[in-house]
Amino acid sequence: MHNKVVFRAAKAALEVGAPTLRFNFRGVGKSLGTFADGIGEHDDVRAALDYLASRFPERRLCLLGFSFGAWVGLAVGAGDPRVAALVGLGIPIATSNMGFLHGVSKPKLFVQSTLDEFGPADLMQSFYESLPDPKQIYWVRGADHFFAGKLEDVQIAVREFLQRVLRQA
Repeated sequence: MHNKVVFRAAKAALEVGAPTLRFNFRGVGKSLGTFADGIGEHDDVRAALDYLASRFPERRLCLLGFSFGAWVGLAVGAGDPRVAALVGLGIPIATSNMGFLHGVSKPKLFVQSTLDEFGPADLMQSFYESLPDPKQIYWVRGADHFFAGKLEDVQIAVREFLQRVLRQA
């Protein structure tokens, strides 16, 4: 929750007026619980979506996740009808199975660095090409997994995508 990538993605969502909630997974920071290999963390995402849906029942929800949060969050958001669109930042394609996205027809944005050690460009491009439309990939040139020195680019890409998606009925 308290890293620059998550902060910038949340800031982009706020800029377009989207309901926005940042949270730590169980056992991270001051959160209760312990790491649950991604399985329990799915429940954390569902709880966050439940909260947002109860607070903003008439609003379209978009799920954004960075790295591990993308792997866990997009898996939940892919199957949740309350989620209108998915944004994955720093997809850890080299270490995580993202196959759950193969049948997903929701709008998808992937923001990936060309030098991401957990999501090498060749693996990410091949994965991206295997996914159904609508989809978009935004390559951040010359940055690492944390988009060092390129966070403004990340924020702009997320903001522009959310503006388009949230305008659609």
